[in-house]
Amino acid sequence: MDIQITKNTNPKAKPDWNNLGFGDYFSDHMLMIEYTTGKGWHDARIIPFGPVSMDPSAMVLHYAVEIFEGLKAYACPDGKVRMFRPHSNAARLNRSAARFCMPALPEDDFVDSICRLIKIDEDWIPKEDGTSLYIRPFMYSDQSNVGVRIPDYFKFMVILSPVGAYYPEGLNPVKIYVEDEYVRAAKGGAGFTKCGGNYAVSLIAQKKAKDLGFTQVLWLDGVERKYIEEVGTMNVMFKIKGEVITPELGDSILPGVTRDSCIRLLRSWGLTVTERKLSIDELFEAAKNGDLEEAFGTGTAAVISPIGLFSIHGEKLQVQDGNIGPVSQRLYDTLTGIQWGKIPDPYGWTYEVK
Repeated sequence: MDIQITKNTNPKAKPDWNNLGFGDYFSDHMLMIEYTTGKGWHDARIIPFGPVSMDPSAMVLHYAVEIFEGLKAYACPDGKVRMFRPHSNAARLNRSAARFCMPALPEDDFVDSICRLIKIDEDWIPKEDGTSLYIRPFMYSDQSNVGVRIPDYFKFMVILSPVGAYYPEGLNPVKIYVEDEYVRAAKGGAGFTKCGGNYAVSLIAQKKAKDLGFTQVLWLDGVERKYIEEVGTMNVMFKIKGEVITPELGDSILPGVTRDSCIRLLRSWGLTVTERKLSIDELFEAAKNGDLEEAFGTGTAAVISPIGLFSIHGEKLQVQDGNIGPVSQRLYDTLTGIQWGKIPDPYGWTYEVK
């Protein structure tokens, strides 16, 4: 893909690499590619990071015509920069696009264009322990129209953000509130996609959880309010009597890249991993009788987030001693070791940015 480049002549001061937080700082450039029905993708360019203009009647503002992705790049000890399974994110973006009647972006163009952007802003990749460059690709339609119809015009963009830990607890176990009033998604809907609407509807439950002193929300299914689906912005897994159980994928659960990586690692270590429906009653019974050995979320932002406590209807149940378990720790060490290039990658998951 031919990409025109306009350099930022007024680069920003770099942040404190030891106090990055998550998603608070952005690099000097951004990528933009346009799509027009009948013409295809065109006018790919890397330009200075800054505001984008759109008409007040832009369809993204009125009908939420947008999707996004999230992945990371890492500064490795050998001096190379690598991403983690970027083609999986490209494929998932296109699955989201299909659900929203948006155009597919060729996977190689997705990956190659991101590489070009990273190379230009390579000095924004932090090198401190636990840090990385978060990559946010997104697609939307700013076509001017307030009629509900499929747009003919779209934009694909990518911005970059140096980040530290997603949760302030870091790798310390988080406290989870089980949400049984609101639902995140339902069968036949768009819960399996990465669209802003899925996250917007989660905010009210997150606020409730925060007000009650919890870090995140555990979502139940939208029909029976009985079966576990996701935890906050992550997929979720439970080790019960030696078996790792995770909710099976469907219309309402995001097919996480980290989730898939964890399943493959766990099975390679000889653990039994079962993808099935798991009710909240079964989980709490396992916690009460001591069979629940570990619980943790999996996702790009936090990688592995151990869960130390659940709460539902005012009842609090601690997971074992409330500390991170050995499987959670091993998954975190292995995944981050591969991502940061500290241990071998036998799966071919890392992709060098050239």
